[in-house]
Amino acid sequence: MIGITPPFFLLGPTLGPTELILILVIVIIFFGVGRLPEVFGGLGRGIREFRKAAKDEGEEEDSETTDVAPAVEGAEPAVTSEANPPEKA
Repeated sequence: MIGITPPFFLLGPTLGPTELILILVIVIIFFGVGRLPEVFGGLGRGIREFRKAAKDEGEEEDSETTDVAPAVEGAEPAVTSEANPPEKA
């Protein structure tokens, strides 16, 4: 049996056909057949926006780390000489 893995729905290890049918029946009971396209369209838009935001956030982090690299290369070291060893009491 082929299931859907957690990253897709985040509902558990796998969702088989029986679980998907049960979820569909519950959605039909709550929203009715007429509103199904609207409900699933909104769900699709939400998933799309989430993926886009996650992708944009990852790109921001990458650009921030590459901008710092040239500044670090030209920096002087903070420690110019070794410290004295601690004296015994």
